[in-house]
Amino acid sequence: MRVSSQGVTVVALLADPDAPTEIAQRMARILPARLADKSGQGRRFDVEVVSEPFTAGTEDPPTLMRRIMDRGRAESWDIVVALTDLPLHSHGRKVVVDLSHEHGLALLSLPPLGGLRLQRRARRAVEEAVLSLAGPRATGAEGPPQNQPLLGPFVSRLAPVHPGQVGEEETADLRYVVSGPRGYLRVLVGMVRANRPWRLVPGLSKALAAALATGAVATVNSTIWSLAESLSTPRLVIATVGSVALMTGWLIVDAQLWHRSAEVSPEARQRARLYNASTVMTVGIGVLVCYGGLIVINLVWALFIVNDRVFASVTRTPLHATEYLTLSWFVASVATVGGALGSGLESDEAIRAAAYSKREQERRHMLQNDHGD
Repeated sequence: MRVSSQGVTVVALLADPDAPTEIAQRMARILPARLADKSGQGRRFDVEVVSEPFTAGTEDPPTLMRRIMDRGRAESWDIVVALTDLPLHSHGRKVVVDLSHEHGLALLSLPPLGGLRLQRRARRAVEEAVLSLAGPRATGAEGPPQNQPLLGPFVSRLAPVHPGQVGEEETADLRYVVSGPRGYLRVLVGMVRANRPWRLVPGLSKALAAALATGAVATVNSTIWSLAESLSTPRLVIATVGSVALMTGWLIVDAQLWHRSAEVSPEARQRARLYNASTVMTVGIGVLVCYGGLIVINLVWALFIVNDRVFASVTRTPLHATEYLTLSWFVASVATVGGALGSGLESDEAIRAAAYSKREQERRHMLQNDHGD
C-alpha cells in the first residue's frame, strides 16, 4: 500500500449507481474521522466517492478486481474499496469481500450484509477493509499480513463469515464468503432490500387506479356486502393470499421478470434461483404494501358512503366496526384482482423500473440484449 506524499491516505469508494452510491456518500462524511481514530499513530485519511457502473457486463469477482485495479492505477488513490449491490459468487460460495493487500483493493458485495442496519454494517465492513489494507505487510510474506484481523464484526452470528478459496491467478489474496442456508437467506434479504420493494407502489399507477376503481364500485355493491358477512376469517385469509399471489404472479409473468439462465452450470442455476427468489419476494412485498393501502382507503370510503340502515336490511346484520373492517378486507381482495388486470396497461419497462434497483435493471437489460443477439 502506498501513501501520498502529504502523509494522507487517499481512500476511494468506487460505488455502483443507486443504492451503493447513496451508502458510500453517507459513510464518506464520517469515515475519515473514524478511520483516523481507529488507526492511531496520527494517520489521516481522505475519502472520495466515485459513482460509476464498474460491474457492467460481468459478475465475476476476479474480472471485477482487475477492473478496480486498472481504475485505481489511473488515479492518485492509495486504497480503493468498491461497493456493489450485485450478489457475487465464487467456487460455489457467496462472496462478501475480496481483498488485495498488494494493490490496496477491496471489493464489497452489499447483499450478504442483509437487509437490516445495512448502512451501519456497510460502514463497518469498509472500515475493517481499509484498516486491513492500510496496515503493515508481513516482511517477506506473500498474501495478507499474518496479523490480519477477521472481517466479521459487520455481520451477526446468524450468518458467520469465513475465509473462502482464492485462485492462484486472482488479484485478490484474501476472500471472505458466506455459505449454507443462513448465508443464502442473508443474501436473499439483502437483494430484496437493494430492490426497495416499496417503490413498486408509486410505480404501478395504472394498476392502482384500476384497483381503486374496483374497490370503490365493490364497496357499494350489496352482493359484496352479503359475501363479506358470510365469509369466515379463514376464508378471508385465503382470499387475501389468493389475490396477492395472483397479482404477484401476473406482474412477474406479464413483465417477463422471471430469470432464465442460458448457462447450464450448477453455479448459474444457483444464481438463477437466487434472482428469481428475490424477484418473488420483491414483488410480493410491494403487492402486500398495496393491499394494506387498499384496506385503509376502502375503510375510509365505506365509512363515508355505506348507509347503516340499507346495509342492515340487506345483510340482516347491524353495521358496526367489525362489519366495516370485514367489508374493507374483502373488498381489498376483490380490488387487488382488479389491479392485476389493470397492471396489463403498464409497460414492461415501468414495472421493471418499479421492481428492481438501477443496477439490476441494467443487468437484465444486458442479458436480454445478449439473448436477442
